[in-house]
Amino acid sequence: MTVASLTEPALDPLPLLKGVASLRKLTGMYPAGHPAILQKLGELDNAVQRLLRQNDIVRIDVIHGDAHLDGLSFRHDSDANARIIQELAALGIDSIHIRRGITPDELQALSAFLWEFKDAAGGPPMTQQLAARGIHHVSLAKLVLLDTRWRSEQWADAPKDIYDPAYAESIDLMQQTFEQVQEGKELKLATIRHIVELLVQKVAGSSAALAQILAVKLYENLTYCHSVNVATLSLLIARQIGFDEKTTAAIGEAALLHDIGKTRIPLDVIRKPGALDKRERTLMEAHTTYGAEILVEVDGLRPLTPTVALEHHRGVKGSGYPELGSREPHFMSQLVSVADIYEAITGARTYQQPGQPEQACLVLARLAGDKLNSALVKAFVAAVTFFPVGSVVRTSRDETGVVIATNHAEPLHPVIALVAPDLVRLPGNVDTGARDSSGAYARHIVETIRPPDGLDLGLFVQ
Repeated sequence: MTVASLTEPALDPLPLLKGVASLRKLTGMYPAGHPAILQKLGELDNAVQRLLRQNDIVRIDVIHGDAHLDGLSFRHDSDANARIIQELAALGIDSIHIRRGITPDELQALSAFLWEFKDAAGGPPMTQQLAARGIHHVSLAKLVLLDTRWRSEQWADAPKDIYDPAYAESIDLMQQTFEQVQEGKELKLATIRHIVELLVQKVAGSSAALAQILAVKLYENLTYCHSVNVATLSLLIARQIGFDEKTTAAIGEAALLHDIGKTRIPLDVIRKPGALDKRERTLMEAHTTYGAEILVEVDGLRPLTPTVALEHHRGVKGSGYPELGSREPHFMSQLVSVADIYEAITGARTYQQPGQPEQACLVLARLAGDKLNSALVKAFVAAVTFFPVGSVVRTSRDETGVVIATNHAEPLHPVIALVAPDLVRLPGNVDTGARDSSGAYARHIVETIRPPDGLDLGLFVQ
């Protein structure tokens, strides 16, 4: 993926599911070749090919009533959208994987198959049934969801070791702030001002801190630590755009307090290992309104801080929550939304492993233009790059390395420090942008990997 690709519209699985469901119904209503079928077939083919432009395979799964595209949940609350998902689930199908190379003829054959399909045990394997219809680029399945309540991995609330003193102080102070507000005490403006000052003057410019904020996070940063991280990421966007000192400080404050409303949400809801039910989801979504209510009562906060708390889950086209009509969120709210989504993806949850930075950038690209501001996504990706400082990577020479410096001219070729088999740092640094005598890159990054157990990143990024 390149930065230029961020100009493409957001990718969403629901139009494809709508197209499949609609074409299935039309196939049952009209004879083959009917204009209504051909029109819907063309629309579905366009949606499929659009999704396949970025990946060889598109994985759409329905889990607990939510559509997931390549593992990312897309929530859709309208009754019509829910009915579409329920129709497919009623067939016993909640997983549709489509591979590059699919043709309109296969899509039409798929719709006919789904119209006639009966979920019955003891029949031929699904792949055999599809192949008999000439469908070779689609897989259908029923997901068997595991009860993960007892098997879920337990994550810490914050990094085990914090390498930058200012970052450590910021997290400690923000934890105290959350606890005080949870107890019904007054939010201390002086503490917030001090944290913002730490973030602006020290943390946002610290390689050691950014290594722990930008890369994969092996801890479940749901509240106070998440707030510090989102504020730092928001400051990176502000600097990339070139905001003045006053505006940058205002962004830092708003981002730091964007989730303060979660102090009114029960921790068992916030930490629930799995999908929320309708009541819990309504309660969780109320954190935006609660946050605005808390912040408007605090004298001395900047004017837009309550606005960002209210709007940071609102899309640029008026989607999301809370329901505020079609009004576009404030630009500052849009900025914090970008940082919030990246930070959430790269953090751990009881029910999922943390996502890699490049995966998070791809998700931002999918959401750009629909949910997120495209210009802000571009600015963010330009600031952090695909392999940010602190990322543990594997090279084409099967080496393990830690990114210690980024190359904005060549974002796919950072400078790394190699990791020895005993997890110590090898002497010297390696510029993956270096070329051999033929002009080809001597090595390149193959993938980001989870930090090996026992690896001390502090040896590499301080």
